Amino acid sequence: MSAIHDHNLVPAPPAPRGIHGVNWIGVWTLYRKEVWRFVKVINQTVAAPVVTTMLFLAVFTLALGRRVELGADISFPEFLAPGLVMMALLQNAFANTSSSIVGSKMQGNIVDLLMPPLGPGELAAAFALGAVTRGLVVGTGTTVVMALVIGFAMPAPLLALYFAVMGALFFGLLGIVAGIWAEKFDHLSAVTSFAVTPLTFLSGTFYSIDRLPGIWNDLAHLNPVFWLIDGFRAGMIGWSDSTPLFGAIAIAVLDLVLFVLCWRLFATGWKLKA
Repeated sequence: MSAIHDHNLVPAPPAPRGIHGVNWIGVWTLYRKEVWRFVKVINQTVAAPVVTTMLFLAVFTLALGRRVELGADISFPEFLAPGLVMMALLQNAFANTSSSIVGSKMQGNIVDLLMPPLGPGELAAAFALGAVTRGLVVGTGTTVVMALVIGFAMPAPLLALYFAVMGALFFGLLGIVAGIWAEKFDHLSAVTSFAVTPLTFLSGTFYSIDRLPGIWNDLAHLNPVFWLIDGFRAGMIGWSDSTPLFGAIAIAVLDLVLFVLCWRLFATGWKLKA
């Protein structure tokens, strides 16, 4: 009877719920948040890049279309279109992750991303998948519009899709690194102006790198964006300045290296934790 009234018999508090494996709910939630960010302003994030890309196509075709001889049964607009599609895809994938992280840092709500039970790999994956989604949406929209104007034979659609996904992943991860490093949007603009734009413009987007002499041709082959555009172009129109298999392997290795770097940056909280 005395044991019933023993006040020392207090029930133990419930043990905290442990999260084992991958926190799929957390990854999905952060991914949805990243996608919703660009969907809310779809005119700016999707429609505008499509229009800009079509303007590039019109200007270069009118200015150079009749003067460029490719030495194959491919017109200059057909050659140019895949490069422009990939350029828009890559730039928008980079913008999605970099602007999201820098915006959160400047608004002071980056802690909302670091406090939930998400590991560094899960954070990197969710951000990167959001960037891939935006890149593919922009790339698909641009491809559809260009197909209506030019038309594509598309001999290897799976090859084109592979390079589109891996390219969006590469620049999405690169955007994470840039976003973590940058302290304000001015820093991010510098990265875009002095790294992203030169890499995309000097990668064979507007010309075949076989026309470059000597060392310039060798340097062009060291540009990872060249592998992406060249592989994507091979899938879209069957034209390639290099071996797509080599580019496919190289970009997969680079994506893995960048993912490990992003994981490490999130794990250490570099420039994210006060």
